Amino acid sequence: MIVRILTEGQYEVPDSLVDHLNQLDNAVLASLDSGHEEEFRVSLNALLGAVRTGGEPVAHDYLGPSDATLPYADATVEEVRALLKPDGLIPG
Repeated sequence: MIVRILTEGQYEVPDSLVDHLNQLDNAVLASLDSGHEEEFRVSLNALLGAVRTGGEPVAHDYLGPSDATLPYADATVEEVRALLKPDGLIPG
């Protein structure tokens, strides 16, 4: 799976990490629903950190599509809501 972090780049994430990313995605969604800004920041940073540490950066000249697009770390709640798809930020 190719995951793009806005303003940062793309990462190739192994299939073995997708379930964990979906758990972290669910935490982001729950924090958005609850309206807790601090929980939102913690869960978003955990999701981004998991992509950065578990994925491999994709070459800058790669022109293929991303399977998921994540916000940058300082994104607002409104910016994250704009990126949401029916199944969250991470497909599946």
